Amino acid sequence: MSLIRATLLASAALCALATPSFAADTTDGFKWENLQIRVRAINVNPDVDSTVSAGGTVSASTTTVPELDFTYFWTDHIASELILATTKHDMDTSAAGSIGDVWLLPPTLTLQYHFNTREATFRPYVGAGLNYTFFYNEDPSPVASVNYKNGMGFALQAGFDYGISKNWAINFDVKKLFLNTKAVVNGAVNADVDLDPWISGVGLSYRF
Repeated sequence: MSLIRATLLASAALCALATPSFAADTTDGFKWENLQIRVRAINVNPDVDSTVSAGGTVSASTTTVPELDFTYFWTDHIASELILATTKHDMDTSAAGSIGDVWLLPPTLTLQYHFNTREATFRPYVGAGLNYTFFYNEDPSPVASVNYKNGMGFALQAGFDYGISKNWAINFDVKKLFLNTKAVVNGAVNADVDLDPWISGVGLSYRF
């Protein structure tokens, strides 16, 4: 929990610089009743644009995985959300076919505005933030090697919670990540790839 709290506090500090009244609301310390946890099933659909030194284009498969996120409400309407999930994608080129698969870990932190308070049944929100994507466990088969460069990008978000009890809600969420990587195939072919996935999810929220 300490890493999550530190990340959320860093986001809050940036907001406090711009909004003095907001800063006054974040000085009372951590409160469990301000914490919301969600579990979602998400569909990750890359919207790929690429430039390849040997010609052709790159494509990445769509995948569905579980996601966990933590949201902390600094006020009734302002919150920070830390989004955690990892996905595996098959990678292909139009010129040479499959270049294997790779896992992505894109922890994403967004700052959200919630239009209604927790007392409302329908609680829509929008958000924007940053993600840093790690590429790992590359399986380059059938080529000799593929290396991907980690990178930072922006994130946009919109969704809603629909309350079904005092603490529980159904959640629907859509995010757009802007994610670029540089890939090197067999040490010779260079590709500049914008993955830019659309991420749609549905799940359950629990507010303490």
